Amino acid sequence: MLQLALTGNIASGKSTVAALLAAHGATIIDADLLAREAVLPGTAALVAIGDRFGPSVLRGDGTLDRPALRHRVFRDAEARDALNAIVHPAVRRLRDAGLADARQRGDAVVISDIPLLFEVGLEHAFDGVILVDAPASERLERLIRDRGLSRDEAQAMIDAQWPSARKRSGATWIIDNDGPSAQLPARVAELWQTIQALPLRGSAADTSS
Repeated sequence: MLQLALTGNIASGKSTVAALLAAHGATIIDADLLAREAVLPGTAALVAIGDRFGPSVLRGDGTLDRPALRHRVFRDAEARDALNAIVHPAVRRLRDAGLADARQRGDAVVISDIPLLFEVGLEHAFDGVILVDAPASERLERLIRDRGLSRDEAQAMIDAQWPSARKRSGATWIIDNDGPSAQLPARVAELWQTIQALPLRGSAADTSS
């Protein structure tokens, strides 16, 4: 099984690339979906969030108030680190379970979609890293247009992540999403051909094991 990571800063187009890779046959393990599962009512992570940040980040029905929590952490590095320390271990356990299921099914290419891959130091845990990138100015406009955020809110979200220039040097492959959207499928298809030519981990052709 080939284990790859997919990452990209907010509004880079990473989710679109993940969907295109899935259409080509990759198994996608989405950290954002796992993060939502990790904080469902009754989970230890949600209890810990409530203890750390108080009842203002919880809704009346006991679910997480994501906008309220986002407001608390994106402008406060210490609060953001505290949240990551709660959520990331729970997400990692869920991802490990997903990888085990994929291995049992015999899936050939498994791609873990991890937005904060470099920030949490996971880039070396995979056979390769795919980075989706777009200019910060373009990502800012996408956040304002597509998510209805104020310019200040959108900029705070961008500033909470490493600049993409810092990530490009650590990526195995880079997909630049800086042009017409029609170009993206062709760029992903070209990458998929490259991935298909790679030896699977543990295969006879893999002499690095």
